[in-house]
Amino acid sequence: MRKKQKRSKNSIFPLPIDQLLETIQSKFEGNDDLKISKHEHNGKKLVLFYIEYQADSDMLQNYLLRPILHIKKDWTNDELINHIPLTSPNKETELEKILEGLIVGHVFIYVEGESEAVSYSIVKKETRSLEKAETESLVLGPKISFTESLKTNLNIIRWRIKSTDLVVEELKVGKTVPAGVRLVYMKSIANEVDVNTMRQRIEDLDIDEVEDSIVLKQYLEDSQNNLFPQFDSTELPDRFTYGLTKGKIGVLMENSPTGIVAPATLFSYLESTEDLYMRWQAGSFLRILRFMSMFFSVLVTPAYVAVVTYQYGIIPTQLLISLGQSRAAVPFPPLIEALILEFLIELLREAGARLPTKVGQTMGIVGGIVIGQAAVEAGLTSNILIIVIAMSALASFTTPSYLLGTTIRLIRFPMIVLAGIFGLYGIIFGICFLIIHLLNLKSLGRPYLVPLYPLQLKDFNKVFFRTPFNHLNKRARSYRPKDLIRFSKQEAEKRKDIDE
Repeated sequence: MRKKQKRSKNSIFPLPIDQLLETIQSKFEGNDDLKISKHEHNGKKLVLFYIEYQADSDMLQNYLLRPILHIKKDWTNDELINHIPLTSPNKETELEKILEGLIVGHVFIYVEGESEAVSYSIVKKETRSLEKAETESLVLGPKISFTESLKTNLNIIRWRIKSTDLVVEELKVGKTVPAGVRLVYMKSIANEVDVNTMRQRIEDLDIDEVEDSIVLKQYLEDSQNNLFPQFDSTELPDRFTYGLTKGKIGVLMENSPTGIVAPATLFSYLESTEDLYMRWQAGSFLRILRFMSMFFSVLVTPAYVAVVTYQYGIIPTQLLISLGQSRAAVPFPPLIEALILEFLIELLREAGARLPTKVGQTMGIVGGIVIGQAAVEAGLTSNILIIVIAMSALASFTTPSYLLGTTIRLIRFPMIVLAGIFGLYGIIFGICFLIIHLLNLKSLGRPYLVPLYPLQLKDFNKVFFRTPFNHLNKRARSYRPKDLIRFSKQEAEKRKDIDE
């Protein structure tokens, strides 16, 4: 014989309707969007209560209220569930659960004398349609980006990875303003230690609210005082799923159009899924170009300052004459000159990002030309430094990750100061400091410079350059996936032509 389910110790039912409403209204004191609808039939009293604007008004009228009023028998919870044409009714007995349900858009129905309140989720959510990615633009490959709807984002991922191996775990962050978080990974590929570490960090997060996944990322990273991003963030579903199939862990958050992928390395920020959509020779060239651009962007302006200030003896004579002529009317030392121009470039870049798209593009181009030309004519800077600064700015734009691009821009300023004070020795000191710092940095407990340190030569063709797909039969060892083999190399190399 089946045992009767024990009633919860925190149950507030059965309760007179007036007393129930008084309790709930006291919790929502000062809120006019709590709506209450009382009804009576055959001596039985019933009340509906919900938060206006959270519930879909059409569904409320057509699928809840109308069927209830057409019930001819006495109102009971069983009768309500049988006549309401909606699935997944919930029964709640605790006040805290009822309050949580109201906040997220549930409509509650309570028949006086019953031991439970019945609730239905008829949430009305305003979401934008799928659009082209703004911060991570691609020439080849899928163009759609994540939206603020968690359900939509999960739907996109499920469509891209049609496999029962995909795991989506439901978690929550925030005490005052709770938000839904989903931990996403491939159970046969992802390293269990990484999964457990990420889950524990999310569950242990003790905070009132988290505004966005980008903010959540900063709470979860190994070091919050570090300039370098330690978790990758993306608005592209294909980049997100690409990370999952490599053995990484993904995190999605409610009301955020950005996904988190971890662990990450310094070199993963220079990868783009676009490299996969073109021939391996072109993909390798572009990836190597990005690596060179990163170093060029950090070092070219400090090198100019160091050489012009101290080591001008290494400059060719003809170039030195031209450089001297261009700097003859400049009243500032190279250090101040470079800092002023870098500051102007950052102003133009930030202004262009904050203005409307068309106005921002025009302002960036026209502003750069006008200010640069005016600065040279006014004798505030040399035309050679204008070229150097422009090349440095262009190189920084080749980085696919906006976060790493911002980091490179910030690193450039202390490097310029070191170059202006100590010359090339200052640049060498700055590079050594950065290398030591990066060697100590970790992402989800994994080394940040892998596969360079610790050295994993077999992963170089997956990080620094690309090889043909039939040679990529193994996943990167750097992320320590459960399943290292992607496919059989011998089978892949066999010809599949019909006439053979």
